[in-house]
Amino acid sequence: MEYFEIISEAITTLTVNKLRTGLAILGIVIGIGSVIALISLGQSSQQAVQSQIQSLGSNLLTVNPGSMRSGPVQTARGSSTTLTNADAEAIKTSGKVTTVELVSPEYSGQSQVTTSSTNTNTRIIGVIPEYTEVHKVSIASGSFITETHVRAMTKVAVVGPTTATTLFGENTDPIGQSIRINNQVFTIIGVTVAKGGTGFQNQDDVIYVPLSTAQKQLFGASHLTSIAVTAKSETVMTDAQNEIGYLLLERHKLKDLTDADFSIFSQQDILNTVSSVTGTFTALLSGVAAISLLVGGIGIMNIMLVTVTERTREIGLRKALGAKKKTIITQFLIESVILTFAGGVFGIILGMILSYIFSLVMSVSFVISFNAILLAFAVSAGIGLLFGWYPARRAANLQPIEALRYE
Repeated sequence: MEYFEIISEAITTLTVNKLRTGLAILGIVIGIGSVIALISLGQSSQQAVQSQIQSLGSNLLTVNPGSMRSGPVQTARGSSTTLTNADAEAIKTSGKVTTVELVSPEYSGQSQVTTSSTNTNTRIIGVIPEYTEVHKVSIASGSFITETHVRAMTKVAVVGPTTATTLFGENTDPIGQSIRINNQVFTIIGVTVAKGGTGFQNQDDVIYVPLSTAQKQLFGASHLTSIAVTAKSETVMTDAQNEIGYLLLERHKLKDLTDADFSIFSQQDILNTVSSVTGTFTALLSGVAAISLLVGGIGIMNIMLVTVTERTREIGLRKALGAKKKTIITQFLIESVILTFAGGVFGIILGMILSYIFSLVMSVSFVISFNAILLAFAVSAGIGLLFGWYPARRAANLQPIEALRYE
């Protein structure tokens, strides 16, 4: 029997009982759809996070208080108040640091913010004018914090667009409006351009105030939570890290880098960490979804075993008329592969639809991995061969006389 005839007969056999065929491929559809959707969701989330990080600048370095190194593994060795304004000034003015362009000392804290009718809990960042250049922040309306504001500890604030909408509603100009932060009245002087983002580190859900005001009047602190630094170019990033590191070691009277009470991160360090975490998370979710593929494969094997039992006399008649063992195996394998291949096609369609819905709901880009689709087809065919082999072999091993006598 030619392969075309075998395929045609397999399709005819499968369409005789449409409900059973549909149920057989349902597990494959769900499994393939889930894997593609989760891989797409993971890649979309990873791209969204990476774009947010890259939007801060490719030559950005961040100095954080507290060491994160202890031998090959980093642990919290220093206190969280080890960076000061004097450290930031030293990085800016020291002749030992030649690869740094801009320095932005910062103090960040969480606080309740209220107006006459609404309130929200958001991130308050104490900044200096250089913050806009270092972090690529643009002003949509009004103005940003000035050096005069910092020196005079003025109670002025610049809000992100999300914060502005939360406090004052849509299509309302917040410039000149008053807000209360820690029961102190601040006047809004500017609104930043939307940069996008979600969660705790949403760059649009933030309020900027003068650094001196944040430290002395809002949080009562004399230290910094971070120092952002831009290197003169991407090619000197490593040199800048080394120069800043050795300068701070000297200022903090520490002899060895392993004793450092600070940490210096580049954007690439953060990107690598994020990619590793999201990649692991995506692989974990895909592995969980792949379990349904195993269940679907077992379901197809059960259906094929039932089919062999129902067609025992047909198999016996064919073998009595001279059908070879190879032909019987091929026929049942093709039926199994058709089931899983059809499940794979519908699963890919389902996965793309789910991915699109996820992208709309979570406001991330719609990403479909071509490799994931190829993998889906390969897995579909593989499951068909793997779980169809045993029923096919069982059918081929039936003795013609016993098969013809089967009731």
